[in-house]
Amino acid sequence: MCLFQRISRAHSSSSSSTISTRMIYCILLSIFASLVYLLVSLSLSRFQPKDTAYFLSSQDQSQSLTEIDHIVFGIGSSTKSWPARREYVKLWWDAQRMRGCVFVDRPLSSLVNDTDSNLLPPICVSEDTSRFRYTWRKGDRNAIRIARCVLETVRMFNTSSEEVRWYVFGDDDTIFIPENLARTLSKYDHTSWYYIGASSEIYHQNSLFGHDMAFGGGGIAISSSLANVLAKNFDSCIERYPHLYGGDSRIHACVLELGVGLSHEPGFHQFDVKGNALGILTSHSTRPLVSLHHIVHIDPIFPNVTTFSAVSHLFSAIELDPLRIFQVSICYDRWYSWTISVSWGYAVQIESKHLFLRDALRTQKTFRPWKNSGGLASVYTFNTRDVHPDPCQRPVTFFMEHVSSSPSDGTIKSVYKQAYQNCTYDPISSPRKIEEIRVFSTRLDPDIRQLKAPRRQCCDILPTSFNGGKVLEIGIRECKEDELIYIHP
Repeated sequence: MCLFQRISRAHSSSSSSTISTRMIYCILLSIFASLVYLLVSLSLSRFQPKDTAYFLSSQDQSQSLTEIDHIVFGIGSSTKSWPARREYVKLWWDAQRMRGCVFVDRPLSSLVNDTDSNLLPPICVSEDTSRFRYTWRKGDRNAIRIARCVLETVRMFNTSSEEVRWYVFGDDDTIFIPENLARTLSKYDHTSWYYIGASSEIYHQNSLFGHDMAFGGGGIAISSSLANVLAKNFDSCIERYPHLYGGDSRIHACVLELGVGLSHEPGFHQFDVKGNALGILTSHSTRPLVSLHHIVHIDPIFPNVTTFSAVSHLFSAIELDPLRIFQVSICYDRWYSWTISVSWGYAVQIESKHLFLRDALRTQKTFRPWKNSGGLASVYTFNTRDVHPDPCQRPVTFFMEHVSSSPSDGTIKSVYKQAYQNCTYDPISSPRKIEEIRVFSTRLDPDIRQLKAPRRQCCDILPTSFNGGKVLEIGIRECKEDELIYIHP
């Protein structure tokens, strides 16, 4: 910018000539500066994004979905428990695609080790841990060995030629849903430090061991970038914690020392309950089911079968639509004033009255806590509602009988049969008149954005009826953009 001073009229013509020259110089300088600014602006604009992809995270743009092949499993077991629990692992383990190891305290007998070994993870004998102190009174020092599964697994696989994104740890009675685990981990960037899992369902357990700790039975996922650093210092770290109870407490303590906190995922289930788990399984989060634990400590989840047969039956639905398993949809029958809750692949329940959605989604207290000692041991970390003492006043429950998929249009039909109670009822208005419920849906396949911000799907009572109203048909679909789930007048 040029500053001009006032010029006296008495100046000579030579002075006027000098001023004119200065003005021309300033004008040329301004034009040059403008041209430089224009050229720089045009150059920068070439590197500006042309669409909204610029606003996506680097993970959304460049990182592919995590697959089962990217995960390495470390399963804590023992020679005592493995023979009975190996059949459960066989339900979810895919020897063709999965990598990992089952850690036991000493070599197995050749008979146990050889039987169906091609369908199971390899057996690894844990390293000696006698040099580490363990001071929890009446505890089990095997906790040190189980904790060191982290170190031994990372050592075994961190030089693998195949990509490792995540290390996942669990017990031999942890039942993983591998497809859901992989899809859940796809939300996270494995090159960053993540420690993922869930706490207990019991307030007292969390108070005792940690509200911000991933409980090992429900499963612990650690990104490979964090696991590699954690393994370097793991032994020196756990030496500082002889007073802790479990292996998961030691892992938690060492992760905290690295400055990393828990990323909570409600699809991991510690399952510190006993008895009838119906209430929990029919009120699942909108997040995918990732794991179940302590399955042998609860009643069989389907009636009139063994625990193993019940879990095997559940997997018949998981195989067809893993991400939809236990997903809850609520719909209302205006004519009969029914509230219908579909827990896909497991059960359908009909209340013979209208419930607000927030009440229908509360967990029915059909189960009992891990320890029946009263006080905080009976306080849960989720909302509950009591069940009626009279079974005939409870919701009518229909359990999944079979699931099939149509090859022509991809429609999935799941059929649910009533679990009969010896009750008297009104044959016109009572849901007990229904013998079978058929639910129609399509395979659930959410993308990363939908996984990060899941939305419950809607359901409709279809205008079809069979056998004099003894068969009810329901369709599950995506809700419309502004659709509300409520009791329509």
